[in-house]
Amino acid sequence: MKWIEQDIKPVSQQAIDAARERQAILTKPPGSLGKLETLGIFFSAVQQTQHPVVDKVHISVFAADHGIAEENVSAFPQVVTSEMIKNFARGGAAISVLAKQLGAVLEVIDLGTVVDTGELDGVIRHRIAASSSNFARQAAMDEAQLQQGMQAGVDAVQRAISSGARVYIGGDMGIANTTSATALACAYLGKTAAELAGPGTGLDEQGVSHKAEVIAKALALHKADSLDDISILRYFGGFEIAALCGAYIHAAQQGLPVIIDGFIATAASLAARRIKPGCQEWFIYAHQSHEQGHATLLAAMGVEPLLNLNMRLGEGSGAAVAVPLIQQACALHAEMATFAEAGVSTSD
Repeated sequence: MKWIEQDIKPVSQQAIDAARERQAILTKPPGSLGKLETLGIFFSAVQQTQHPVVDKVHISVFAADHGIAEENVSAFPQVVTSEMIKNFARGGAAISVLAKQLGAVLEVIDLGTVVDTGELDGVIRHRIAASSSNFARQAAMDEAQLQQGMQAGVDAVQRAISSGARVYIGGDMGIANTTSATALACAYLGKTAAELAGPGTGLDEQGVSHKAEVIAKALALHKADSLDDISILRYFGGFEIAALCGAYIHAAQQGLPVIIDGFIATAASLAARRIKPGCQEWFIYAHQSHEQGHATLLAAMGVEPLLNLNMRLGEGSGAAVAVPLIQQACALHAEMATFAEAGVSTSD
């Protein structure tokens, strides 16, 4: 994975200062647009223009099954992963609708499902295995599988750059992936499974308790507190989480802003931040999911998401919903009149 050695692209401090100077002379009280000002400044700086636009969005949905599903930690069977890949391909999923509304490029990457969908129009086959391994018994991925997963993310970002994308969104689909994300978060943050485990796709209280117990035993089995950052990803992640992690790191290396989705995507971003410090300078966190552990992850990283709509779908849907807000922030930065242009008096 020589690509991982590449430095994170720095955001120009000179461009940031210039964007802040413009915000200071727009016809409004200083700070009155709150986070919209921060977003406008960020996109102005990374695009190095006082007229930023977010007109080209690239969305990659990575789909994969998880071996940990063998432990009965999900309310749905694994066939749903394959069925949802078909639904993405037909344009029937939530992210399909949102991508169409945004005029975004949407691609679906099949990284490995228990039920093979075969060739499908609009689906990129990058199958690593039928699923990751059951991390209650062994590492979720071997070294080669981890590399393949992360490389899938790198390849997706390269496609996004080639298409002229202004922002990148990574989505996820995979039965039992909240169990994987919870285990990752516990290992990175030193939290207990009971603190972070949630219902995922709809477990009842007993199901959540069982899920937490499975995760706790796996963390102890693999001595999670003694693993390095990339080994944590290999032991407890999944193919689609590895792909998201690789995509997030590579996007930051290339200077492509990333909008982070919900719980799974945030866990992948935590892995990316640990493996390649500094990449978070290119991350925007879209929303706080209704999944129990998401607020804890966000707080631990010191980030405040743009929205809280009680969503918990995945697919990149929450990130897509945040795009119009970002577009409005850019428009405000670019198109508002300055005090001098408007002939409005400033304070003494």
